[in-house]
Amino acid sequence: MVRPPEGTAPVLELVGIDLHYGYVKALHGIDCKIRPGEVVGLLGDNGAGKSTLLKVLSGAHKPSAGMIRVNGQEVVFSRPRDAAEAGVQMVYQDLALVDSRDIATNLCLGRETLRKGPLGWLGFLDKKAMRRAAERELASLGVTTASMSHPVEMLSGGQRQVVALARSAMRVTGSQRGVLLLDEPTAALGYEQTRQVEELIKRLAERGIGIILVTHNLPLCVAVADRIVVLNRGRKVADIATEEADNDAIVGWITGSKAPQEQLAG
Repeated sequence: MVRPPEGTAPVLELVGIDLHYGYVKALHGIDCKIRPGEVVGLLGDNGAGKSTLLKVLSGAHKPSAGMIRVNGQEVVFSRPRDAAEAGVQMVYQDLALVDSRDIATNLCLGRETLRKGPLGWLGFLDKKAMRRAAERELASLGVTTASMSHPVEMLSGGQRQVVALARSAMRVTGSQRGVLLLDEPTAALGYEQTRQVEELIKRLAERGIGIILVTHNLPLCVAVADRIVVLNRGRKVADIATEEADNDAIVGWITGSKAPQEQLAG
């Protein structure tokens, strides 16, 4: 992938993020920048702090110290809605889809279109308009899936993941670029389904959306990420362009057998 120019202003910036759980320090002074259209692979072993950092960025946890900026503006997230309103969307492992509803309804969930006139005042939905909007969104992403009236519970794992990603993309695409936080998006998918999600991540980045990808799938990370950030025991031990990193170094940072990048550079 083509990395954004170095001078591009970050869409998301973290400065000195700490998080304490009582006497336990889960995150230690995390600094990171994500530019528009950049995919950052966030790697680390279990307990390294990846999910904790995503929870801070999504508003589920409030940091004990540090600062978050979105599009250059300092923000404070006290709840997930604050993050969503600032343009930061989380795609959870369970996808948060309504299985019994159709694709169009899930894509427009929380942003439903009401019918015009008295029926709209009474809360009746304009399902045709919602289906047209859903079809436009998927077409713009180059995604082919089932009919918009198809229940989500009838979709494959890959199709469900695509619906969840497309829904979040609809919410962060606007005059100011947003950020997608992806938590293990291919954890339960086969090879072909993983490739489908991989291509969609690339298309979302081409739209100028910043993406943080948490994954244990190293080949996927190398295939889509412009930059790789590694956490170990709550500390950032590496922040390196993907083309400059090799698998042995990445695994070494993840396991702790390799010295942090800053020490190596010094």
